[in-house]
Amino acid sequence: MAEGFKHIVRICGTDMDGSKKLSYGLSKIKGIGINFSHAIIKKAQLDPDMRIGSLSDQDVQKLESLINSDEKVKIIPSYLFNRRKDLETGTDAHILGSDLTFRIKMDIDSMRALKSWKGIRHSLGLKVRGQKTRTSGREGKAMGVKKAAIKAKTLGGA
Repeated sequence: MAEGFKHIVRICGTDMDGSKKLSYGLSKIKGIGINFSHAIIKKAQLDPDMRIGSLSDQDVQKLESLINSDEKVKIIPSYLFNRRKDLETGTDAHILGSDLTFRIKMDIDSMRALKSWKGIRHSLGLKVRGQKTRTSGREGKAMGVKKAAIKAKTLGGA
């Protein structure tokens, strides 16, 4: 390995494995996907096949400033953001980490308060996006196989 290689690199409050490629390593940050990481790397003019551990301190600072800056709205296309046309502000934004978790929780709570279809499904603990519920999502409930085994046991014992 190179002399300046770091096995753990901290970017935006997340420790990353230095042996990962830059584009896949950045996607480990909560709120950054693979496409957004490719866009950031392209704007930072870095090689996406570079390993995270071989980044210099200046490169890490450049990446952090691009990820955290408000200027990314002008630099990166808005279709890559995770908060487009926000209900409260009406602007496009990209949120990371615990802020993203908090916003998602607040969105679910507002759906519950409005008693929308999705809010009702969330409050009941059911599937929200139209998935089937007959065979999947049975956590915590009695399954048909167990009931059949109990019936067979009682009928066989009598």
